[in-house]
Amino acid sequence: MTAATAPRGSDEPLCDLYDAVLLDLDGVVYRGQSAVVHAAEVLADVGHRGVAIGYVTNNAARTPGQVAEHLRELGVPAKPDDVVTSAQAGARLVADLVPPGAAVLVVGGEGIDAAIRERGLRPVRSLAESPAAVIQGYGPQVGWRDLAEAAYAVESGLPWVATNIDKTIPTARGIAPGNGTLVAAVVTASGGSPIVAGKPEPPLHHESVLRIGAVKPLVVGDRLDTDIEGACRVGVDSLLVLTGVTSAEDLVSADPAHRPTYIAADLRGLLEAHPYVELEGDSGWSCRGWTVRIDDAMKIDGGGDPIDGVRALCAAAWNSTRLPATAEITDALRDLGWR
Repeated sequence: MTAATAPRGSDEPLCDLYDAVLLDLDGVVYRGQSAVVHAAEVLADVGHRGVAIGYVTNNAARTPGQVAEHLRELGVPAKPDDVVTSAQAGARLVADLVPPGAAVLVVGGEGIDAAIRERGLRPVRSLAESPAAVIQGYGPQVGWRDLAEAAYAVESGLPWVATNIDKTIPTARGIAPGNGTLVAAVVTASGGSPIVAGKPEPPLHHESVLRIGAVKPLVVGDRLDTDIEGACRVGVDSLLVLTGVTSAEDLVSADPAHRPTYIAADLRGLLEAHPYVELEGDSGWSCRGWTVRIDDAMKIDGGGDPIDGVRALCAAAWNSTRLPATAEITDALRDLGWR
């Protein structure tokens, strides 16, 4: 898919155009221990329309059953088979590298152990147990000894798979080191470089398509550098929702590799037809009641739903030969009435 120069419109509700929606979790479906507003009712409606739903996460710590249970507690319809984790994608990569039944050194949580066993392999915790490969993912109990064991194994020449390399992970107390930070420690100690399974790399998307049975999926996420970049790299359409990590400022400034196909304020965008963003004159871009131009200065006219203004602003910025300054974008969003 060539990166769009403007957010795409649709004549039908978005979910009716695809046979599956592949949703990121944190920032899209929930934030911490709470469901994102409208998520539960929207996803119930999507499911009733016969569209397959996959919950796709880079977090490898929990099993699909544990993730599905958490989602149900939040009122979100989910079964274990609906959940696809980077641990599962990583375990498939490992299984292609080692003999059947081989021992695999696991650095991470219960989700990785379960994924390795699902592939008929045996999780171990020490190089002394003669593993044939190493797989590393996030787990809150991972400590220095685990990282040192991984470094010894990688330095010895064993193949190494990282479930993901997200530098940070959100917690109830704030932003904490993610698996990418821990992987970096092993890289520093061993000099090795892992094969990466999680977003934005393709293996997790391929795992999701296989498990959900998608033919024409829509990727839904809140992060430009994982969800949207990953969708662009495998050539599928994407929807960015502004309920998580990515701000409207980030979106307007996005380079072509990080531009989503569609934009919505939240998951209700799945149930709506999307307005078309159209070129007006030589440099103006309009969406419903808004028109945005970027020449020597940025000009905004009109009114209406702020998210339509954001769509027009993105099109104007993405097609401009002059990159607007951050302060200029912030002022423009304020003029649009964006929260």
